[in-house]
Amino acid sequence: MSVLLLAGSPSERSRSAVLLDAVSDQLHARHLPVERLLIRDLSPQALVLADASHRSIALAIDQVARAQAVVIATPVYKAAYSGVLKVFLDLLPQTALKGKVVLPLATGGSPNHMLALDYALRPVLQSLAARHILPGVYATEAQVNVLPEGAWQLAPELQDRIDEAVTTLCFESFRPPATTGFEPVPFSRVRCSV
Repeated sequence: MSVLLLAGSPSERSRSAVLLDAVSDQLHARHLPVERLLIRDLSPQALVLADASHRSIALAIDQVARAQAVVIATPVYKAAYSGVLKVFLDLLPQTALKGKVVLPLATGGSPNHMLALDYALRPVLQSLAARHILPGVYATEAQVNVLPEGAWQLAPELQDRIDEAVTTLCFESFRPPATTGFEPVPFSRVRCSV
């Protein structure tokens, strides 16, 4: 299983990136291959002009296509996910997440914006044909402590939720997709008892 960690923050060092670091640590502990995609490193002009043929954008779209699972982290601004994430998701093909398990993560200033994961981000991920969108993990700024020198510390309850989310991500990613249904049964073989 390969997992793509998609950072949707325009900031170089952000609390949402810390959530990705925590997920990455858990995945590495399970010896799973992890790739990282920082949207802020893509060509800003190509993003704004929706130039999917630009080299940086084409490579990013290819990373999404190769991944079996995707973890998307974003800060919440004005009750929605980041604009750079929106611009990138708009460039993806309509079935870019088909067959993939997706774990959304978000950070915000207060608990008041935790529903942004369900009401803003989830519909977009569904429109991109994700096989399964896991329950998201939302963290407030108070739960994510960014320390000097790039170190970080999560509140214990947040770390527990991240651990559980990664366990679910691994379980769901390895589970085969549901079958389409039962084999048809001719009416003559149907038995009823009254």
